[in-house]
Amino acid sequence: MVSILGINGYHGDAAACIVVDGKLVAAAEEERFRRIKHWAGFPSEAIAYCLSEAKLSLGCIEHVAINRDPNANWGERIRYLATSAARGEFPSPRKLVSRLKNRAKVVSVGEELERAFPGQRLRATVHHVEHHRAHLASAALVSPFERCVAVSVDGFGDFASAAWGYCEGSQVSVDECVYFPHSLGAFYTAITQYLGFPNYGDEYKVMGLAPYGKPTRMDEMRRIVRTLPDGRFELDLRYFQHHTAAIEFEWKGGSPEFGDLFTGALVEMLGPRRKSGEPLAQAHFDLARSAQARYEECFFHLLNALSRNYRGRVGSDALAIAGGCGYNSVANGKVRRRTPFKRIYIQSAAGDAGGALGAAFAVWHDLGLGDRFVMNHAAWGPSASEADVDACMTEHRAALDAAGCVVERIADEGELCRRTAESIADGQVVGWFQGRMEWGPRALGNRSIVCDPRRADMKEILNAKIKRRESFRPFAPSVLREAVSEWFEDDDDVPFMMQVFPIREEKRSQIPAVTHVDGTGRLQTVAASENARYHRLIKAFADTTGVPMVLNTSFNENEPVVCRPGEALACFLRTKMDLLVLGNVMIRRPAG
Repeated sequence: MVSILGINGYHGDAAACIVVDGKLVAAAEEERFRRIKHWAGFPSEAIAYCLSEAKLSLGCIEHVAINRDPNANWGERIRYLATSAARGEFPSPRKLVSRLKNRAKVVSVGEELERAFPGQRLRATVHHVEHHRAHLASAALVSPFERCVAVSVDGFGDFASAAWGYCEGSQVSVDECVYFPHSLGAFYTAITQYLGFPNYGDEYKVMGLAPYGKPTRMDEMRRIVRTLPDGRFELDLRYFQHHTAAIEFEWKGGSPEFGDLFTGALVEMLGPRRKSGEPLAQAHFDLARSAQARYEECFFHLLNALSRNYRGRVGSDALAIAGGCGYNSVANGKVRRRTPFKRIYIQSAAGDAGGALGAAFAVWHDLGLGDRFVMNHAAWGPSASEADVDACMTEHRAALDAAGCVVERIADEGELCRRTAESIADGQVVGWFQGRMEWGPRALGNRSIVCDPRRADMKEILNAKIKRRESFRPFAPSVLREAVSEWFEDDDDVPFMMQVFPIREEKRSQIPAVTHVDGTGRLQTVAASENARYHRLIKAFADTTGVPMVLNTSFNENEPVVCRPGEALACFLRTKMDLLVLGNVMIRRPAG
């Protein structure tokens, strides 16, 4: 038995996974255990879970793979420093010291593991996998494609911001990169900060804001980031300071924090920045739309160049996408229309968390020990047994009684799904906690809140009862796989909710709660073969209403997605959720 522990550490979205004999056994983000969004640091709790799921101790692990290689791209680093010095530009000493400290942590991962698990000696070989190679592997090596082009677009990692290559069988190459300081991720983050969204991971808010605006600032966007003839892109560094200033980054264990990436020159060109919490105006909508449009121009410029360059070698229209920008589901949904690529795979944890997975599978295939593994679902986190649910109910019995909740156990799955579907059709907000927790940021039917997509007021109901989030942010539909072509203009497998497709115009009025202002929906396809119970719930809702989908949002309230039954029950009790389904147990709040 060959076991590989994969780690994304010392960065936001710390995570771990474990691969045994070439098969994924477990994967989870640290935030789910620490209960701090995007938790940054060393993922000791996620590692402990993965070892427990695999029934292994630290001393049994043969290989550790971390998605950072401090020795990668040294030639490019030296070249950059030399050219910067020739221009009289020097990185801040504080910036250099911070980078050296982070490098030391990555190098000492073995010592960190032994500190986290006292009394257990690490005997494993530690492998440092270059950041973007891990990203490419995290998509291409677990995709269903025997041959494909692979692309990673990110902020920064190991001195690069993007990379691409070719995957055939169990091998993925890193053929070319875009190096520091140029980055599409940095461009999008800078605009996100300028628009008054300062938190790590807030870029999705700009993506949700964009359809409300018009692309009126394209001239400025094209000055900020330029495309090059070979498909690459570069920043106009007058508008950025990440390459020179001592921007504070906090990756020490907790919520990731960092300073502004942009300079005063960007403010001079675009006007005063929006302060966090300040009302949104049309100018902000237009800027968000312009930034999204420019990102898409650059992204498709790169993909079309890759299609030309790899056409003879690949003989395939398949594309694997990874990196933090892989979460740009709006752009991903247009790949089939804007490029020659027609088959798309984006792993459920496309960002840095997924680098743990990629590092592990890169090492597995470097060892040359076996066949490929295909990741066709995301249920790799903790589950809860009936005994776990019962213990949770006992612990919270007083609170349930005080709230007047009615508790039932329904052993028959068909009856459980039918009654839950009826509650959804009645307009109730339902917490749905089933099976193993999802890997990646999306709730995909195991840790979800599900509602009726037909109700035009459901977004307002959800935000009033639970979410309390910005009104411009859309909710997503989970759709029976066999019904996608009837409701969407594109028909594809999208199990991880990573692509936005246009909803058929004649259907939009029937599902206003999941139809965004531009007529699109962030699709999740649900196949009975991959999530039988969730598929059965949606089928029961379709039998009741004629609509083969439910509104699906993550089971949380301004916190990481719930992991254990106690967190689900606590969220239910402190919000105005109507019904909680914990495995086979239904907990109903009294009407009114």
